[in-house]
Amino acid sequence: MSKSLLEQLPGIVAAGKRQAAQVLEGLEGRNRVTLQTRELVIPSKDSVAADLFKRADHETAGGDIAAGNADLNRLIYGDNLLAMAALLAGDEANPSLRNRIDLIYIDPPFDSKADYRTKVTLPGATINQKPTVLEQFAYSDTWADGTASYLAMITPRLILMRELLSPVGTIYVHLDWHVASYVKVVLDEIFGKDNFVNDISWKRSHAHGDSGQGASHFGRVSERLLVFGKGPDRFWRPPYEPYTDEIIKRDYKHIDPDSGERYRLMPVDGPGGAAKGNPYYEFLGVKGYWRYSQETMQKLYDQGEIVLSSTGRSLSRKRFLRDARGTPVTDFWSDLNRISPTSKERLDYPTQKPEKLLDRIVSTSCPPGGVVADFFVGSGTTAAVAEKTGRRWVVSDLGKPAAMITRKRMIDLDSKPFLYQAIGDYQVEQARSTLGRSFRIGDLAKVVLDLFGALPLPPEENVNGSLGRLPNTRTLVVADSPSKLTTISTLRRAQGYRDSKMGGFDKVVVLGWNFSAGIGQAIAALDDDNLEVLVIPPDLLDRLKKKGGAEKLAGSVRFASLQYLEARVVGRKEVADGEELRLDLTNYVLLSPGAINLDDKNRASLQQVMNDEPLALIEYWAVDPDYDGEVFRSVWQDYRGNTENDDDPLRVVTTAHLQLPKKAGQRRVCVRAVDVFGFEAEVVIDGVEVD
Repeated sequence: MSKSLLEQLPGIVAAGKRQAAQVLEGLEGRNRVTLQTRELVIPSKDSVAADLFKRADHETAGGDIAAGNADLNRLIYGDNLLAMAALLAGDEANPSLRNRIDLIYIDPPFDSKADYRTKVTLPGATINQKPTVLEQFAYSDTWADGTASYLAMITPRLILMRELLSPVGTIYVHLDWHVASYVKVVLDEIFGKDNFVNDISWKRSHAHGDSGQGASHFGRVSERLLVFGKGPDRFWRPPYEPYTDEIIKRDYKHIDPDSGERYRLMPVDGPGGAAKGNPYYEFLGVKGYWRYSQETMQKLYDQGEIVLSSTGRSLSRKRFLRDARGTPVTDFWSDLNRISPTSKERLDYPTQKPEKLLDRIVSTSCPPGGVVADFFVGSGTTAAVAEKTGRRWVVSDLGKPAAMITRKRMIDLDSKPFLYQAIGDYQVEQARSTLGRSFRIGDLAKVVLDLFGALPLPPEENVNGSLGRLPNTRTLVVADSPSKLTTISTLRRAQGYRDSKMGGFDKVVVLGWNFSAGIGQAIAALDDDNLEVLVIPPDLLDRLKKKGGAEKLAGSVRFASLQYLEARVVGRKEVADGEELRLDLTNYVLLSPGAINLDDKNRASLQQVMNDEPLALIEYWAVDPDYDGEVFRSVWQDYRGNTENDDDPLRVVTTAHLQLPKKAGQRRVCVRAVDVFGFEAEVVIDGVEVD
């Protein structure tokens, strides 16, 4: 007989604590998790008239914004456990955020029946993309053990969140009836029962219940927010609801004859008398203990706020409606509407929460100028509200659609510059989780070669176990390391292996995990028909873990070709107040639609769009007019849905106009694009001269 969830819970929490302890122990080691800055986003939606370098925030930074600026907000793509490990560890450019985050709000997945397919609308076609295994893990309960697995996932993450919280910090965990009661027990263990603040019920106003005709339960129209403080000194600024007309008429029934303002009468006597330290004196002929000193009472009287009763035996104070803060908010929130289908705020993201909900949370529990974090950021509501209310933010998500939507949302808000980052060695961390903490890169290379159908070369010819050959051919296969980027240097080394190993091979295939953004250009520059570069599926390790071994995946793993981008500089000319740079996107090729998680019908629709209008696949593109080869500084962006210039929500503009300060000599221009499936491509244009 299997154990009940109650019996499993102590073991789940203990295992979560061990996992978190391993992460914390590794913060100082040489294998600590790091973050790669993919983009420094300086928001400026496409506008031919905008002088990108005269923004107030840019001027404040002295005309230059460094990617290592610790005050920059951060959007992180990747597993939030690894993201938090990197934030706790810090690096040379950004200090550790341990004990520095003032508010954490998370809305982790909790609906096991949700279908989180990504619907991509293209000109003439709508593509339904199934989530990757990674995204399924993040957005739906697809774990074999149901709620037990959910708790195993959330426990170590909550422990790391507590490490990140500042002494005045608070965490809000947003859940529903599926798991809230179990997570409350876990939170009690991690944060301490004495630090429990509230169990808030949010009634999604105008929400439809899940009880239809014949249902045997009450309609479920509320969700829960479990609130815990880091300690007793948490920041708290209580919110108030505006008075209803009924309350105003009932309580503020008096009208001041001079001003015409409404007021209510409040007692001024001191309850408890002398025992509470209240002063005793006579005022307007009435003797007693008062809650104010005689000087304060006189001042209030002079202001017209002290009133003697008609009997002459008691005093009261006028409290004007203008000074009232409203009704204190309770732990039942019924005044915050869900996002309606016609709302301008709506982004068509399945778990999107209204900004008013987050505004109440942020205003209540994060000091002005403080730091807000959300490690399941979804549509970016937490980042948007933090930005609007003057708080700093650090957010992450494992879903590529979430990262893309949040980036576009912040650009649309004209936010302060922020970093878009990714886990620096995501596959290495996943490999340690799958193959054990002591795994060797060669072990993983052998698995990849096996799945590709390659036989390993003899030990004396094999470099780190990364080389293999396809049976009955003269084709060499190189499985690159997950701990580094595959670059043009990697490809040249592979060419050398092809020509030297075992008397030479006719062809070499390079299998890579992470690629430099300009790898497509590098392949074109090498112009080698006997060199092929393929992408190892990013969810391979999760699939190995779930299936239990490589032999169970044989024949089902697809290695994708790389996508590439083409762009050109149309002109660079001097103008009155600087210079103007103009670029055109000319082509985009998604080489392996077969690698995307689509059924045959959707794959055929995608192929048609690729043939007819390849640039319609671009979701977002950006330009760095002075690329240094390390940090991509995005100072110009356009994206689908930005209709301010072209009135076409399904296409990006294909020409960029940048107004720039004058620069002597050549420019090195970099263009980066992200397609509708989240794949990135880059092109670098060197030696751009003034016309």
